[in-house]
Order: sequence, then structure tokens, then C-alpha cells
Amino acid sequence: MCGLCGEITFDGALASASRIEAMAQCMAPRGPDGFGVVLRGRVAFGHRRLKIIDLSEASAQPFEDTALGLTIAFNGCIYNYKELRAELQGKGHVFASQGDTEVILKAWAEWGPSAVDRLLGMFAFALHDRASGRLFLVRDRFGIKPLYTAQVGNTLRFASTLPAILAAGGVDTSIDRVALHHYMSWHAVVPAPRTILNGVRKLPPATIRTVEPDGRTSDVVYWTPRFERTPEELALSPEDWRDRVLDSLRVAVRRRMVADVPVGVLLSGGVDSSLIVGLLAEEGQRDLATYSIGFEEAHGEKGDEFVYSDLIAQRYDTNHHKIFIPSEEMRTHLPDAIAAMSEPMVSYDNIGFYLLSREVAKTIKVVQSGQGADEVFAGYNWYQALARSNDPLTDYSEAFFDRPHGVLANQLSPDYHADRDESLEFVRAHFGLPGADAPVEKALRLDTNVMLVDDPVKRVDNMTMAWGLEARVPFLDHELVELAARVPAELKLAQGGKGILKEVARQVVPSEVIDRPKGYFPVPALKYIDGPYLEMVRDALTAPVAKERGLFRGEWLDALFANPTAHITKLRGSELWQAALLEMWLQKQGIAA
Repeated sequence: MCGLCGEITFDGALASASRIEAMAQCMAPRGPDGFGVVLRGRVAFGHRRLKIIDLSEASAQPFEDTALGLTIAFNGCIYNYKELRAELQGKGHVFASQGDTEVILKAWAEWGPSAVDRLLGMFAFALHDRASGRLFLVRDRFGIKPLYTAQVGNTLRFASTLPAILAAGGVDTSIDRVALHHYMSWHAVVPAPRTILNGVRKLPPATIRTVEPDGRTSDVVYWTPRFERTPEELALSPEDWRDRVLDSLRVAVRRRMVADVPVGVLLSGGVDSSLIVGLLAEEGQRDLATYSIGFEEAHGEKGDEFVYSDLIAQRYDTNHHKIFIPSEEMRTHLPDAIAAMSEPMVSYDNIGFYLLSREVAKTIKVVQSGQGADEVFAGYNWYQALARSNDPLTDYSEAFFDRPHGVLANQLSPDYHADRDESLEFVRAHFGLPGADAPVEKALRLDTNVMLVDDPVKRVDNMTMAWGLEARVPFLDHELVELAARVPAELKLAQGGKGILKEVARQVVPSEVIDRPKGYFPVPALKYIDGPYLEMVRDALTAPVAKERGLFRGEWLDALFANPTAHITKLRGSELWQAALLEMWLQKQGIAA
């Protein structure tokens, strides 16, 4: 787990070491254990390293194999690297390190781009082939590891974070109106390749991009989940499906214990993270480090779920760390959490994950986390409505979108309002793709491959890596997700959602954490904005740079300031926080109007 960056020129100019160093320095928290730069003519790579596998300098990056003529900068973890290494050694490859980075490089030399199909893990990497002059940019199946790009004149830059791209200078920082429409409509989700800035794009998940020496590019999508069941699967009983999911989840959790340092668990007390702890206990893990966080209540809404996380910690005798964050401390560090975002993200979880990661990183470098289970196993309430839908496009947008296109026109300034309903049209196009026929399957595919990538997954990566902490997500093991896609929808929707996963959990963990109302990462103070939080957001939205930028209509902001709690979205979010977060993020990145 690290940060990578680089650039390649297309006009004969030399790549810039100073720009690489600026980008790498911006990502120092992602990789506090090492720094390296490789510059060869028009191509330069930079890397910040977090030592997880092969702690020696033999795996330092960027990694070069001069005999093969390949250079790689890699961020992530390949869980089956030992098996691949043995296979490659059998084909005559000789290794200089014990790490997974060199395995990717040798696999590419042996199998070319099809090597990516063999990788089990989370990854983003840039690989340069000296003989052909081609640059390859690759991202894992779910975009767990980020990769941003920017075309600046005759130079292409890439990095693990958007702020790193900005650090090299010269980027178009004007607002992308389509991305803004997504941000305001789709709970801050901005699907790839767009970002909120016109000059920065992100590589879509499951994509291999080939960059030719003259700058031409081509993309290949190497993985897509399918929802069709085989004839054998059509005959499976609910118990058969339960057992298959349990076996696959066991494998996914076991894979993510691969490390040369200890691995802990972020334990919310919900069924997902509790199940991870229970499965690790089954694997014989002892003294497993677990971590939970809580906040002060606000407006009568509780700010922690310690009663459930305590139950699991006691049941499995974990080395449990319970962290309580006073409201004042949260407010103090809120600007730091916003600065750690590669893109503006409104979910209240961000400050929770940021402060939790700060505490976890004091004692451990790697954790497993339960993100992804709701999207993969149908845990959200809108899936129930879609199961009965005759108009999935309308029903999905009414359940999930923060506001319709017509309302948005009364909130955004005319200069920033998109001409058409960009978010609805994006969903329409995605729902129209082949491979998912039922309405609920269309929604699950969209959420797993788009919403999940640019909300929960990005949130976990940004907030954990701000403290040099690697988070692994077993529910996004691609083989588990492929299996989950084929599980009949009625089994996933049962028991109010995630029915099949709850049945799996009943084989492992206490029923008290299963048969309870669905919980969320509660941060009440950011839902019911008042007192010093109201002053903070008012200051951001009325600052001179905000007024000059003029993103929002003044009368709408005045209504939000007057009564923030009267403007809560369908997904329990604050409209005021959504507007303020975007402006605060832009200001944190130093983006002028």
C-alpha cells in the first residue's frame, strides 16, 4: 500500500524530476517508509512506500528490471503473489526480492496484459516497457486503489491522489459541470472518468489503459460481473447458496491476512465486520486487534454502537481498542479530514474513519474492513422497492438521488447548472447495459461498480492512507462478488436485506449483532449542524473566494443557514453540509474562483 506518481512527455521534452518530487511529497502520508524516483528521458516514476510485504529494500519502488526492460510503480497488495511467484519461477524467472511488486512485473513479462486476470488483490500500477515505449496504467476490478490522470500540454501525469496531480502545477481547475451535477444529485458520487475538476480524470476500475509513445490511448475493460446462473446453480437450495457464500467469504478473509506485519479489524459492531472477526477466530487467530469508534450524541441521536462491538470483542477475546471522540476534537480535525480527501465526499463516515485511522495506525499497519457488503448483498432499502419495480430508472433515482434535476436548478447558480439531467442519463445508460435483466440486479451492478467505488471504497482508502494505514476489504474479493451476483435476488433481499449474508453470519457470530436495526457510522453533529459547526460552514460558504466562485444561489444558502435541520436528504444527509463540504474542499486545495 503506497502512493505512486509519474509523467510521460510526447514532444521530445525530458520528464521533470522536480514535478515528480512535488507529487510524491504530497503523498508522503500514504508511504512514510520509503521514497524513490526513476527518471529515464521522457518517462519518470515516483513512489512513496508503506512496508507491508518484504520489508527489505529489495522491494523498494519504483522497481526496475533492466533485463526485461520494464519499470513499475505499484500501489496495493497481491494476495496470491506467492503462488504466482512459484509458477513464474517454474517458467524460468529469477527474482531479486520477496515482494509482490516484482511478481506483477515478471507476470507482465510472461503473459502481457492478460497477467491482470491472474491477480487476486487490490492494485493500481503504472508500467513502462522500454522496448515499445508504451506506458500501461492499470486499476483493480473495484477501483479499491485510486489512479488519477491529467493531460497538461504534451505531458500526461498520473498519481494515486488528485491533490498530488495539482501539486505539479499547470492543471485546469475549473469546475466540471457534469461532475457537479453528479455530486449534487448522487450523494457526492462522481463516476469515472470525471472528477469535480475539468483538468483531472480518473482511470475507471477494471481498466488497462495503453498509452502509445505519441500520446494515443486505448482502454480495455478486463472484468465485468455477470448475473446469469449456470444450469447447476438453478437447482441450488437456499442452504446450498448459504454454504457457497460462507466458503467463498472464508477464502476472501484468509487471503487478506497475507502480510509481513500484523493485521487487525475495524469493528463497527455490525454484521459485516463482526463476521470478519468471527471467521478470523475460526482460522485460529489469537490476540486479534480490533478497533471501534464513537462520538457524542446530538439531538437525541446516539453516536456509537459500542454495545455491539463490545459483544463481539468479548465473544472472541480480541485485543479491543474502543475510541471515543469528543465533539470538540472532531471539529478541530474536520479540516484535516477534508484536506485528506482526493475528491469531496459528503458522508459523515469520513471524519470517523480519519480519526479512527489515526488511532489504529499507532499500533498496527493493516486492517480488514467490512465495506462493500451492502452493495454486493443488497443491504440498502432501495433494493426492496426495485424488486417490485415496473420503472427501475425512476424508482432508483427517487430512492437514491438527493434531489431531482428541477430542484437542482433552484440551488446551483445558472453558470454551473447542467443543461440536461446528467445523473439520470448516466443511470439510464448503465441500466441499459446487457448482463443484468432484473431491476434489482441492474441497481446492484450499478452500485457495486460505480457508487461503491466513488463513495465507500474511496472514503476508506483516503482516510486510512492519510495515516499510512492499509485497509483490506474481503467483501470485494472479486470471486466472492461474482458468486454474490449469481445468488437469487430473493435470497439477498430476504430479512430486510442481506438475507443470504445474515444466514451465513448465523453460522459464525451471535444473533444479537444480526437481528437488530441496520446501523450506520453515526456522526450526529454533522447531520444536525448547529453552534460552532454552523459557524464553520457559514464561514466557508460566505468567504470571498466562495462568493467569487458563486457555485450556489444565495437565497438557497440563506434558507439552509436559517434552519439546517429542515433540509435533510432522503439518505439522511445535510444539504448544508453537502454544499459546504464542496466549497471547503476547493479552498483546502487552494483552488481559486
